[in-house]
Amino acid sequence: MRVVVAGGSGFLGSHLCEALLSRGDAVCCLDDFSSGRAANINHLMPVPGFVCTRGDVTTRFRVFGHVDAVVHLASPASPPDYQRWPLQTLAAGSRGTENLLLLAVRHRARFVLASTSEVYGDPAVHPQEEEYWGHVNPVGPRSVYDEAKRFAEALTMAYRRSRGAATGIVRIFNTYGPRMRADDGRVVSTFVRQALDREALTVFGDGSQTRSLCYVDDMVRGLLAMVDSDLPGPVNLGNPGERTVRELAELVLLITGSDSGLRFLPLPVDDPVRRRPAITRAREELGWQPQVPLEEGLRRTVAWFAARPDTPVQAPDPSTAGWPS
Repeated sequence: MRVVVAGGSGFLGSHLCEALLSRGDAVCCLDDFSSGRAANINHLMPVPGFVCTRGDVTTRFRVFGHVDAVVHLASPASPPDYQRWPLQTLAAGSRGTENLLLLAVRHRARFVLASTSEVYGDPAVHPQEEEYWGHVNPVGPRSVYDEAKRFAEALTMAYRRSRGAATGIVRIFNTYGPRMRADDGRVVSTFVRQALDREALTVFGDGSQTRSLCYVDDMVRGLLAMVDSDLPGPVNLGNPGERTVRELAELVLLITGSDSGLRFLPLPVDDPVRRRPAITRAREELGWQPQVPLEEGLRRTVAWFAARPDTPVQAPDPSTAGWPS
């Protein structure tokens, strides 16, 4: 296949591009590099079948050649990013989603929307099944991301029902691994950076809130399975192994050998207290479930951060190989 990966230079997108190429697919990475990084995909530039197109999915962009599948990962995804760019986040979920749906419809291509567990908000149902409609504050500080994804899901289903588009929706739960930005504000990257820098790990609240963390290699396998299927979704992709934030912090300290300790801060507004996916649908309909234990995934992530100090976000030079003229 030839697959367009919108947001392909980001943390998750770059791993997906790599996996698609490894199995013999051609890839068009479409990105505006607002939160992605050139370093994530530089090693893919010489690979046959890979091209990187600089473009903003919310405005005009061009994709050359035929397209068999479109995967929409183009959105700010970490709290500091979507709070810094609230209008851009809403645009990525609305105009960006529709532009990519139109691309898929023109090519009669499979379209996969990467939605999020944030559509469940601070859930009143635990664990979260796909039938649950969520508990979201539509005007809170997290609303621009939550509601952008909820609208994107509605738009995707509307195109499926009214235009016959071959769409699928996955709801991604907390994912971690190499290539995360150290400054992205997510719990794993923040804890690992602080531990390696011998800073106190910042735990919000008393640390009793839970998260379910899925290693990036497992998440990519789930995305590939969804691309290859004809399921409409939504399908939860995540690790049902639930840990408290305090347990996670202590595990990071153990793995890094850091003695920096913990620092407790007030819980942010609308921060979910519990988050855990029900993955029965993924197991039964995609044959997917996570395989990498949390401890092993954290060791790999710590090793990556230790070997590659974080660098600023930087777009590639358009004159380099792989960019269209």
